[in-house]
Formats: sequence, C-alpha cells, structure tokens
Amino acid sequence: MAKFGEIINNKKPVLIDFYTDLNLLNSNLEILRDVAAALGDKAKVIKIDIKKNETLAYALRVKGNPTFIIYKNGEIQWRKTGEQDANTLIGLVQKYI
Repeated sequence: MAKFGEIINNKKPVLIDFYTDLNLLNSNLEILRDVAAALGDKAKVIKIDIKKNETLAYALRVKGNPTFIIYKNGEIQWRKTGEQDANTLIGLVQKYI
C-alpha cells in the first residue's frame, strides 16, 4: 500500500472507508463499487482495514466502524461514522470535485 500521505495529498477528492472484517458485507463493498463507478477518475475510493492499520486508525481517532473520510489536498473535508448509501457518498464527494 502506498504511504497514507501520498494517497490523501491529491488534488482530486479521496473517499476512504475505514472498516474491519466484521462489517465487510457484500452490500458495503457493492456500495463502494457503485461510488467508484459513478465518480470515475474524478476521485479515488479506498478501503482501509482498521485491524491491519491500527496505528493509522488510532492517529486519525477512528473509533467507529465504518468511518468514512473525504480528503482533498491532504486535508479532511468531511467525516462520518456509520453506514452510508451510495447516493449520499457520491453527492458528498462531488462537492469537492
């Protein structure tokens, strides 16, 4: 995996889903696929496993599962913990394109 700083320091918005295997449902993965397909190359959509990246999750104070964060130019633009539907996520990311 690329360094986190390289991922978020992007002119395009980056939607990150912090998750654990406990909530990795097919519908959750399907939602992110729909978001990525709708946004195309205008934004990045990334999943980060909390258990495999505990130091990063701790540093970002990720306490809920899932936690979604939108970054642009290395700064947090939006953040929310809890399930989100594809249309909501698409609309949120489009605000930062």
